[in-house]
Amino acid sequence: MRRAVSHYPAGHWTAPAAGTVTLDFDARHRRRTLLRTDAGEDLLLDLERAVAMGDGDGLELDDGRWIKVVAALERVVEIACVSPAELVRVAWHLGNRHIPTQLCEGALRIRPDAVLERMVRDLGAQTRFADRPFQPESGAYAGQRSHAHSHGHDHDHDHHHHDHAHHDQ
Repeated sequence: MRRAVSHYPAGHWTAPAAGTVTLDFDARHRRRTLLRTDAGEDLLLDLERAVAMGDGDGLELDDGRWIKVVAALERVVEIACVSPAELVRVAWHLGNRHIPTQLCEGALRIRPDAVLERMVRDLGAQTRFADRPFQPESGAYAGQRSHAHSHGHDHDHDHHHHDHAHHDQ
């Protein structure tokens, strides 16, 4: 079985792809796991550290070939508002709750969640379901495209050091 030993972000690798692997958002954040290419080849993802792979990223195999990462279509909720200010307000409320959110031109994307959908509609937003690739923002502490929240210690802690409170308004 071939091993994927290196990861390069989209635009940072130029070799022709020998194949593709289509993964949803959760499956794109891994260090070591079994993957199956779109052509049915099994390969072992075997990286030094977990990375959040994005659409178009490349995985270098131990035999020198490259596999292109493709973001799978996922069921998402697209959120739109009548004004940019209202959209920023909705984004703030989602961020305050640490909800993985993708920022799009004039819209936001989140995973389906009835409570959050009701909250954003109560804030004046419109919602609709769609099947789209999901690549939420990684956050200020995450480094390049990683949804890990690392500042040199475990994330199992409160957030007082971020100097923000979680208030429902």
